[in-house]
Amino acid sequence: MSKAAVVVMADTDSHENMGRMLNALELAKEYKESNEDVMLIFDGAGAKWVPELEKKDHKLHNHYNAIKDNVSGVCSFCANAFGVKNAVQSSGVQLLDEYEGHPSLKQYLDKGYHVVTF
Repeated sequence: MSKAAVVVMADTDSHENMGRMLNALELAKEYKESNEDVMLIFDGAGAKWVPELEKKDHKLHNHYNAIKDNVSGVCSFCANAFGVKNAVQSSGVQLLDEYEGHPSLKQYLDKGYHVVTF
């Protein structure tokens, strides 16, 4: 049994990046359906995805809702830098700042998680 921390760094600005987001959601869903431990983390420009995915008319909204309880959070520094901090907070998704304002990926590695980035 493996554990995965899926990190989304893809921006929201292109069809290619939407594909990366979908692949991250699919991996998280596959882990969840296999009853394995998975966390989804939004970092860098990926912080911009949460407000988009919260929109009911977004193409990936249902995929996001299927794994929303596995969202660990969004980088606090990046949410602020990309201007989405208030929207992330309004969504109820946690802001992560364990290491100098950023999520600590080391904590996941220390706990035996595989870190997969999109």
